[in-house]
Amino acid sequence: MKKQKVTMDKVKKEITFLKNLRRDYPLWLFVLPGMIITLIFSYIPLYGIQIAFRNYNAKLGFWGSPWAGLTHFQRFFNSPYFISTVKNTFILSVYSLIAGFPIPIIFALLLNSFRHKKYRKVIQTVTYAPNFISTVVMCGMLLLYLSPSVGIINHIIEMFGGQAINFMAEKSYWRHIYVWSGVWQGMGWSSVIYFAALSSVSPELHEAAVMDGASKFQIVKFIDLPSIIPTATILLILSCGSILSIGFEKVFLLQNDLNMSVSQVISTYVYQVGLIDNNISYSSAIGLFNSVINAILLITVNKISDKLSGISLW
Repeated sequence: MKKQKVTMDKVKKEITFLKNLRRDYPLWLFVLPGMIITLIFSYIPLYGIQIAFRNYNAKLGFWGSPWAGLTHFQRFFNSPYFISTVKNTFILSVYSLIAGFPIPIIFALLLNSFRHKKYRKVIQTVTYAPNFISTVVMCGMLLLYLSPSVGIINHIIEMFGGQAINFMAEKSYWRHIYVWSGVWQGMGWSSVIYFAALSSVSPELHEAAVMDGASKFQIVKFIDLPSIIPTATILLILSCGSILSIGFEKVFLLQNDLNMSVSQVISTYVYQVGLIDNNISYSSAIGLFNSVINAILLITVNKISDKLSGISLW
């Protein structure tokens, strides 16, 4: 009897699924291209993960290359570059998160309370513009402005009686330059999603708060801020899930021999050992290690957020 009941329940579920599929097939067709693209570019390439566990040789192919097991991982863990690269990556990423995450929220809240729509649009346009500057151009601007000989920053310093500083050669300045230039470039664009969340707040709530004598600060604190907390929480979880994934281009373009001790991160080290030294298996193992750590952090932060606030990705 129990087996028959289980079978009947399974049949009912299959019938319900087919009915729902037939009813919602336009929606399934709508998401089908995205699913196909994700399959092709995100899941099929996972086949190449085995390179990290082999002594890869392009002539022998994936299956013909000799098995190496965890040799490349052990080599990285025992490498003198392990602690420095992971440390630099972690510090740079956490610094970027602490500096860059709250500023778009504050900017969106302040600009949302600014009632002059004409000037608000101008401010939004001005702050969005830096996002469309390419990384190469952005780094070229930084190198030019901070140049000890022709840089405008050093000209201003000298004008006030100071001495020119070679900013890109000073390790103490490099992280600040990297992080705050990124904050300036991405602040306006990152605030777009918060503006979208604030647009769903009912104007009646603001009107009722004004009638009750609430100040602008109180309106922001008790109405606007709670409305974007779910969005901010989701974005924070996603940011924590890529905490060791510092972008390669900007770091590489601002890197030189004098600041290498603070600018050598996992992505640039992978480039060095993978493409420059042609050690593909070793670089793949480092990249896989990076991805696994990010996945663990994502799952951990998601569970913590779910327990503390009830907001999570799944």
